[in-house]
Amino acid sequence: MTKIFCDIADINQIKIFNKRKIVKGFTTNPSLMRKAGAKNYLNYSKKILQITRKPVSFEVFADETKEMILQGMKINTWGKNVYVKVPVTNSRGKFMGKVIKKLNNEKIKLNITAVYTSKHTKQILRNIDKKTKVIISIFAGRMGDAGIDPLPQIEESIKLSKKFKNVEILWASTREPYNYLEAKKLGCHIITAPPPIIKKIEKFGKTFQKLTIATVKGFLIDSKKSKFYL
Repeated sequence: MTKIFCDIADINQIKIFNKRKIVKGFTTNPSLMRKAGAKNYLNYSKKILQITRKPVSFEVFADETKEMILQGMKINTWGKNVYVKVPVTNSRGKFMGKVIKKLNNEKIKLNITAVYTSKHTKQILRNIDKKTKVIISIFAGRMGDAGIDPLPQIEESIKLSKKFKNVEILWASTREPYNYLEAKKLGCHIITAPPPIIKKIEKFGKTFQKLTIATVKGFLIDSKKSKFYL
């Protein structure tokens, strides 16, 4: 079973999608928080936690090891459903193994983000125990945007993590509803998607006939609205 997380930081959207059974958790990041209009990271995050008891990932935004660890430890105190989101490398490409290992040793639930290769997955697994929960977020959509097939990296990462019952592989940067079926086929534990894609996943099941009729009706309606004639 592939769980669906909602990738959003907008308070109103979280209120709506928290009520949907299909949504099992939430993922955020500094970019989504900024887009949602957050001014105070702590206060805004706590507003989110007042809405939901489902798992929520909040990302550190430091770029140095010590500061990243301090931020991670602070974020962890916000709630039992909190996952501390840590980038696999900093902005200079340095692997954040010390951060991952330190926070994992403190029994802090982690979501390792911005992962693109199974080599990253292997490095992460070397720095964690087999008890504390860890999510490894692989950015499939962004790989696709760059013309790279993400499936081999995800498939290998799933194989590598099989010995770790505490580790879940997450399909991130989802681009279309069909990605859910791809993730499910591979055996991804989680896929995170924005609200518009989740809404489309909820409507899965239309036949080709229904799709054809809906498409033709759409063209017909638009042509009438535009008052086209020949």
